[in-house]
Parts: sequence; C-alpha cells; structure tokens
Amino acid sequence: MTLKAVDSSTRVAAAAARQALAYDSLGMDADSVKRGILAHLEYTLAELPGHVDSEWEPYVALALAVRDRMIQRWIRTQDTYYRLDAKRVYYMSLEYLMGRTLGNSLINLDLQGECAQALQDLGYRLEDLREAEWDAGLGNGGLGRLAACFLDSLATLGYASYGYGLRYDYGIFHQRIVDGAQVEVADSWLRYGNPWEIPRAGDRFRVQFYGSVRTRTDEAGRLVKEWVDTRDVLATPFDTPIPGYRTATVNTLRLWGARAVQEFDLREFNEGEYIAAIQDRAQSENICRVLYPSDNVAAGQELRLAQEYFFVSATLQDVIRRHRKRYRLFDEPRGLALFDRFAEKVAIQLNDTHPALAVPELMRLLVDVEGLPWDEAWRITRATFGYTNHTVLPEALERWPVGLMAAMLPRQLEIVYEINRRFLDEVRSRFGPDDARARRMSIIDEEGGRRVRMATLAIVGSHSVNGVAALHTRILEREVFRDFHEMWPERFNNKTNGITPRRWLLQSNPALSALVTEAIGPGWVTDLEQLLGLQARADDAAFAARWREAKRENKRRLAETVAGQYQHRGLTLTLNPDSLFDVQVKRIHEYKRQLLNVLHVVTLYNRIKDGRDVGVPRSVLFGGKAAPGYAMAKLIIRLINAVGDTVNGDPAVRDRLAVGFLADYRVSLAEHIFPGSELSEQISTAGTEASGTGNMKFGLNGALTIGTLDGATVEMAEEVGRDNIFIFGLTAEEVAARRPHYDPREVYRADPELARVLDMIGGGAFSPGEPGLFRPLVDSLLAGGDHYFLLADYASYVACQEKVARTYRDQAAWTRMSILNVAHMGKFSSDRTIRQYADEVWGITPVTVE
Repeated sequence: MTLKAVDSSTRVAAAAARQALAYDSLGMDADSVKRGILAHLEYTLAELPGHVDSEWEPYVALALAVRDRMIQRWIRTQDTYYRLDAKRVYYMSLEYLMGRTLGNSLINLDLQGECAQALQDLGYRLEDLREAEWDAGLGNGGLGRLAACFLDSLATLGYASYGYGLRYDYGIFHQRIVDGAQVEVADSWLRYGNPWEIPRAGDRFRVQFYGSVRTRTDEAGRLVKEWVDTRDVLATPFDTPIPGYRTATVNTLRLWGARAVQEFDLREFNEGEYIAAIQDRAQSENICRVLYPSDNVAAGQELRLAQEYFFVSATLQDVIRRHRKRYRLFDEPRGLALFDRFAEKVAIQLNDTHPALAVPELMRLLVDVEGLPWDEAWRITRATFGYTNHTVLPEALERWPVGLMAAMLPRQLEIVYEINRRFLDEVRSRFGPDDARARRMSIIDEEGGRRVRMATLAIVGSHSVNGVAALHTRILEREVFRDFHEMWPERFNNKTNGITPRRWLLQSNPALSALVTEAIGPGWVTDLEQLLGLQARADDAAFAARWREAKRENKRRLAETVAGQYQHRGLTLTLNPDSLFDVQVKRIHEYKRQLLNVLHVVTLYNRIKDGRDVGVPRSVLFGGKAAPGYAMAKLIIRLINAVGDTVNGDPAVRDRLAVGFLADYRVSLAEHIFPGSELSEQISTAGTEASGTGNMKFGLNGALTIGTLDGATVEMAEEVGRDNIFIFGLTAEEVAARRPHYDPREVYRADPELARVLDMIGGGAFSPGEPGLFRPLVDSLLAGGDHYFLLADYASYVACQEKVARTYRDQAAWTRMSILNVAHMGKFSSDRTIRQYADEVWGITPVTVE
C-alpha cells in the first residue's frame, strides 16, 4: 500500500479554517465564559438556568465551556508535535488517580477568577459546582497518584507525551464505615457521564485472546507465526486533555474502553436465545469493568491478566499508528524503514510491572506483523522501554501462571520463552555455567508451579530500570535485583518521586500558597526550589503569626470535614482546635504500620487515665482503604474505630485525646486533609516503602514528619535537616541484621506498658461484645513473629512522640520548623523528577507550542 503525503496547501487551508473558528465566545474573560456556559446549558443539555434544580447540569456546562478552551490548545499542541517531528514519551500505567478535573484545569488555565465571576453572575458558586464532580478514582494509591502528577508536570514543562491506561467502569471502591467496619460500595463514577473525555471511535483496535499459533513458510522461505482462531475485543479510546500550567501545551490522557467486536449474535437472538446472544458482548466488556478484580480466585486472575494484555496491546498498536501517521503526513521513508528510527522517536515508560507484557507484545507486532528480523526487533524493543519499579515486597512482584498465559496468550508465551532462552545464554556467557544464578535470573520461575516473573521480563526488555527513592534503588541493586545489577549496572538508576505543587499547594491550600507567594513571589509554582526563599522568614515573628493563622484556618476546615463525616454516620466528633492534628492517611497495610500508631494511641489513653501528663492535647486521624480480600488490614480498621469509640466516649480524656477515621480516602478528601495536618505519620518498617508521596504532600503543606528512615523520608530528612524532623526506629540495615534472631515476645515481656496495651487489645477491652475480635492482631505480633517489627520500634516511637509533644508546646519553635520544612521541599516536585526522566532515560526536550 502506498502512503500519500498530505499536500502542504491542504494543511495551510486546514490551519486557516481552524483559526477562523477562534471566535470570541472562546475568550478567556468572564463574559465569554458565561456565554459558553449558557450555550452548553441550552444547546448541549437542553436546559435553561431557571429550570435547573441541581448542581450537576451547571457543572457539566461549565466543564464543557472550559474544555472548549482547552481543545483549541490541544489541537495546536498535537499539530506542533507532528510538524516539529518531536520525540514522544508514552507513559503506560494501569492506574491514574486523577481526582477531580475542574479545579486543576482552572488553575492551569488561569481561569479560576473569571469562572467564579461568570458563575456568580449566573447565580452559582464555583465551590458548589466543584463538589458536584465525581473523583476519577482509577487507581489504588500512590502509584496512580504519581502517574497523575507526572501528567501535570509533562504538560507544564512542554514535553511531547501521552498517558495510557484503562477506562474502568468502576474505580476504586467507595468505603463506608458501618459499625466500625469497612464496607465496600461500587464506585460508579461514570454513572452520569464524564464531560472531560472525548471518545475516539475512529482509533479502535482489535485485541486478540486465546486461540492457537500456526507456523507456515512464506514466499521468501521464512518461518512465519500466525495467531489464529482468537477471541477478539475492540479497544476504544477516550481522550482527556491535560493542560500545562499557564502554557499553550495541552497533552493527552488516553484511556481504553472494551467493546465487543459484534454487538450480539442476531441468529441466536432470533431463535429465542436472548441470554446467549448478548453473553459474548458482556464477557468482552468485562475487561474494563472494575479496577483490581480480586485475584484470590482463578476468575479474578484471568480477568486481571486480560486487563494487562488488553491495555498494552491497544497502546502499542496506537503508538505504531501514530508513528506511521507522522511518516504519512510528511512523506518520509516507509516499509521496514519506518522502524529504523523508532526508538529515536518513541520512548515508553512502564509504570511498575502491570504493563510488562508490552515487551513480548512489541516483539510480536514487530516480528509477526511488521516482518522485522528478531535481532532488529529486540534492539528496538530494548531501546524503547524503560521500567520503573515501585516495590520491594515479594508479593507485589507479579508472577503469572504459565498455564494461564498458555491458554490466554499462547503467542506471547512463545515469545517470552524465546526471550528467556537467549537471555540465559547471555547470562552463561558472562558468568559461566552457574545453574543457581540461571534459576534466580530466569524469566520463568520453576519453583512451586511454573510462573512468568513480570519484573524480570521488564528488566530484561528495558534499557533503563529505576527505583523511586535513593534507599529503594539501593535495595533493588543490592538485594532484590542484585544479579541483574551485577550484569547491567549501567541500566540501574534512581528517580526519586515528586508531587505537583499546582494541585498539592496552589489549589488545595489557597491560604498558605497566598502567603508563600506574597513572601517570595509566584515563581515557586513552576520552580519549587524557589521555596528556599522562605528560609529568610523563619525567624520573622509577624510572618510566623500569619503562618499559624493560615494553618488554623485549614485545621478548622478539616475539623468540619471530620464532624460532617461522623454526623453522617450518626456519631459526634468535635476536634479541639488547639490540639495537635496528628494524621496518618494511606492505604491500610501491615507494613505501613497503622497498628503501631494505634498502640501509641492506647498508650496515651492509659497515661491520661492514670493521671500522667501527655504533653499536649492530640487529635489522631486515620484514613485509608483496605483491599477487600485483606482480612488483617480490615481488622486494623475495625480496631481504629473501636479504640476511637472508647476514647471519644470517655469524659475523662475529653479535649485531651480524640481519634477519628476518615472514610473513603480519595484525592478530593486529601485536598482537605493535607493542609490541616500538623504531624505527618510516615512510620513504615524501614526498607519496605518504595518512596511515599503522601510524606511530600504533608511536608509541602507545613506538617512536620515523624517517621522511620524509609523510602523518600530518608531524603526528606537530608533536605530539611535532622533538627526539623522526628526520626525513630531501626534502619533498613538494622532490621535485616536483627531479623534472623528477633523474638517479639522478649520485647513484650521487657516492656510493661507495651504488654498492658497488647493485653487490652487482645483481651477485649475495645470489643467487649466480642472479646476475641482483635486477638488475631496480637497473635500476628507475638506468635506470628511480628514481621514488620512493630514491637521492636514501639519504645523508640513512643519516646519520639514525647519529643513531638514537647516541641509542639513551644508554638514559635514548631512554626519555625514548619516554615523550614516547606522551604526545603523544592527537591520533591514532580517537575524535577520528570526532567530527570527526560534527560537521563527518555532523551526528550521541551517543545514550544505557540
């Protein structure tokens, strides 16, 4: 097939036509925005302002008016990328925890004031309409939120980039607390539609599953593999514009939805087989039905693997389509020459192991579909992919059963075997006939049932492997992937995570961000290192007083949020505004050690009841979701709420100690929590947390950190100084050294205060109706070996909390530390992280969009 270049005069005419569409109704002033809102309300939604009795329709009209203004920049951005032949980076992540889009878009487009004025003229409040938007909860925690921050930074910095993921019909579940227990409720975030996305029906791709592999010889005498008799699913893209902060760049987040190739079998339908007629369609579309199906059962495993392959196959087909389109537009070489410079023009980043199937899939597309020789295809594949690891926990390093892959993805498994054969030959040529090393490094795990090691596959198929904090990367190099680091030390590098200051300070904390801007100017929004200018104000008493005022306003707002949640549950919880707001919000997991925090809360409770001084009043807040099948994590949630019921209901500790659990932790709730927090709990066992980004969000909003030397907290301590952070506990090296002979029962017997706390929890003090309810938690510590060293760190943690209380008594000293913490948060901007990826992994430079 001959590809015809588009005539230049056609492109000029098209550009002129687009320019003619820029009529004044797309202006950025309040009157133009108001006209846009009214036009969408009437002509898109068929409503009149006086007839609307909810916030939803005005919110949609506003969203569409804002989206209109992004589309002009969006089209111009894409045209510029093609015209300048920019190298593009494709960020592949199975999670995107985007939260709400409206507020972030208004901030980045500098439209917040104009939209607020337009809405006021129409009788609405911007704050109310923002609350009408559902969170896009297409992620489980830090991994998905990091991906969202990266998209913001990529657009703000002007890099040609695209995010790719899945458009789940149901996001991460809504969490309800009923009688202290987590209850999962489906998150039907698309129930009323999503005004920010644009479906692209013309860019559909077929994704194959199951079937068999047939070998034949082509006309040139070469063996050709054909994947036949497959069950196919259509991948349909939905695009969301991602605007940069006050730039002309608008990038793209493309999420794939699953559709049946055929709506239903008409023959079966006509014969009365109504259910069977639509069954195939339902099975096809189940692929994108829910985020993280339970993998405790075979059906859940099968669906999860299908999601991962569907995602990578559709994405890679689209990447190749876009690469072809560039050649078609500008009449460059075609055929096999198309791929000569593929890796020079395309960089693909695998966000954790979920997209690791992209390695064999790109090989299949290049070898089977495009006809490239294996060696050339492998050179391109390795040069194209980079792999980011996000965990050191063995259970989080995905391994898929060979039998499942053989049935669902037979050709990909063949390719994995061939990659592995060639790779092990390379290992033996480097290190000799060392069978133990070969077993450790093989992509196929032969022990306990044959499985495909996805992290190994990603390492072997990438030119770059990075951790997300200095400590994390060191552990990967010395322990988890030591063999691979010995073989390819040049591939390993560190990219400490970061967060976008646009959402996590400018948008979520207007009181503090305004004070910062007044003190050092607005440049910090895109150059977070400028926060260092606050250091000069740390000893300014008047500035410190205003800092405390901003924090107190945020505490008041957070207290209202807590009170509202508890009122909704039929309970009352009023926080003392003068108390220390001590907060731990993150996914509930044993290694994150919410249970250690609870042990301290019970310790404080006992001390108050015994008449001892605990330093300062304290309000301890928790938030986070437990995986539906994670029994121990869900039991920890029940314990938090049970302890809270006891503490909050005891008049003897009123105004001195309160315990709250914020249900349904999500991005929009986090925007209230971080600004109002004063103490950030980052207390995971040293050597278990990859990075953590919640620690950065707390720090950027002026909270002081109590934590172990784990993840990025190590680097935060280096940046802010050990005098401005509260560090306790064993180091990662000390944990490793102590593990072989650690006996938690010795700690229990040696510490009467700890023993009393554990006996109360295990003996039913907080569950009198079910005395044995929390016994499994205590048994996991005493009889189960205390794998995460809670008891080993307990005394150090309690002593460190006493230091926290003493420091908080001196509000001038605390405020000074808070200011200095914010001043030294510059390193932890996602802008810095993205620049490092761009320079050191992707080889891309910013593109200026006029």
